[in-house]
Amino acid sequence: MFPMLSTENLERALGFYRELLGGTETYRFPEGEHPVFLVLKLGESDVGLGAITSDSRPLHGQPLRPAQGHRIELCVYVDDVDATIDRMRASGVPILLEPTDQPWGERVAYVSDPDGNLVMLTRS
Repeated sequence: MFPMLSTENLERALGFYRELLGGTETYRFPEGEHPVFLVLKLGESDVGLGAITSDSRPLHGQPLRPAQGHRIELCVYVDDVDATIDRMRASGVPILLEPTDQPWGERVAYVSDPDGNLVMLTRS
């Protein structure tokens, strides 16, 4: 599965997924300074980020809109949940659940990405 997220601010979304979560850009369209779609590699997975613009015309014909409510939840594996949360907090990312040990053995935290998508961080 390859999730593709729509974003009202591609640079802000890149700051979150690339800078704070360590994603590596693997695809850009169009090439150059002003892409409208990017793919980032996060560990063994990819996530697509598509810019919502006034002239966005998706193939499916449905209007693109930012997240509202709990439509999707992403799980991102990180090396150190606490250190990742510290970096995010310093960057102003909303922390929804502080790092917490779960009964099934994982350490988990929740944050909100720049478009309101829920992101669960857990140890890899």
